[in-house]
Amino acid sequence: MHFLDQAKIYLKSGGGGPGAVSFRREKYVEYGGPDGGNGGKGGDIVFEAVPGLNTLIDFRYAQHFKALRGSHGMGKDRTGAGAPDLIIPVPVGTQILSEDKEEVLADFTEVGQRMVFLEGGMGGRGNASYKTSTNRAPRQHQPGEAGQEMWVWLRLKLLADVGLLGLPNAGKSTFINQVSNAGAKVGDYAFTTLVPKLGVVRHRGREFVLADIPGLIEGAADGAGIGDRFLGHIERCRVLIHLIDISGTDPVEAMQVIQAELEAYGAGLADKARLVVLNKLDLADRELGEGFADELLAAGADKVFAISGATGAGVDKLLDAVLGYLPDRTSTETKGAEREDVPDDGGDWSPI
Repeated sequence: MHFLDQAKIYLKSGGGGPGAVSFRREKYVEYGGPDGGNGGKGGDIVFEAVPGLNTLIDFRYAQHFKALRGSHGMGKDRTGAGAPDLIIPVPVGTQILSEDKEEVLADFTEVGQRMVFLEGGMGGRGNASYKTSTNRAPRQHQPGEAGQEMWVWLRLKLLADVGLLGLPNAGKSTFINQVSNAGAKVGDYAFTTLVPKLGVVRHRGREFVLADIPGLIEGAADGAGIGDRFLGHIERCRVLIHLIDISGTDPVEAMQVIQAELEAYGAGLADKARLVVLNKLDLADRELGEGFADELLAAGADKVFAISGATGAGVDKLLDAVLGYLPDRTSTETKGAEREDVPDDGGDWSPI
């Protein structure tokens, strides 16, 4: 399935049906009078957050959504049928923005959340409703209110508990494949990941959702590389995991580049809890890793973890730390569930 996180669509609610002009004509009933019914209400435009969707790709092929018009009124004081609502399913995490993208009009954060976005027009009055003691045979009626219409943007922000970020080739895809069921593409070249990936991690009887976004490079806020458009998918994460390639460029510089891009993006990303992780431990000796860890701590990192996404070394200690930032509601078993302790593999080089 292709991934799409932005789409522009046109919405129009249904117009109200016109009222009827009718007079009662029945044998032996003299001066039957007006009996034109009111028109039916037009259909509403309704958005609903549904499970099982994580892309807006459907809106690439269908951009116009128009609800039906209400039925017209009829004689014998019959009101026209109201039109059904047009329900538009969207993934959880979808935001509806104004056409200029300056205002957030709706935000869907829970499964089953519904919102009547545009109301259908009211049906017009039939001539029976205009009858008075001095106007016994009215012929006026209303045509029904027109529906509302507007262009909006849909923007998807994936809902994940933990976000994964770093420079290209930091090993993010290998890591998410190691700890989850994501099945991300792995390659020995930059920008292997072109769209965000989600994976469900199960650790010590608990589970959480991990989001992997394409790698950032210096100047991403100004459009360099893939840019920073995918950073929106980790805005709602509780904690970020920053992977740094231990065999790549200067780890301190790599950490500072990502920090600068988070600050340039804004939305509070730079202030989120962040776990700094030296990855590809299998390609370096312990002495080199400890030296890099000390440099990162001196540069401002609170704590440094060392792991190997390929072999799994140090991963359990990192996931243990991640669980400390998550609420108990992510538990999939009883709170008393325990698992056998994992032997110390030397992956964590910083003091507790």
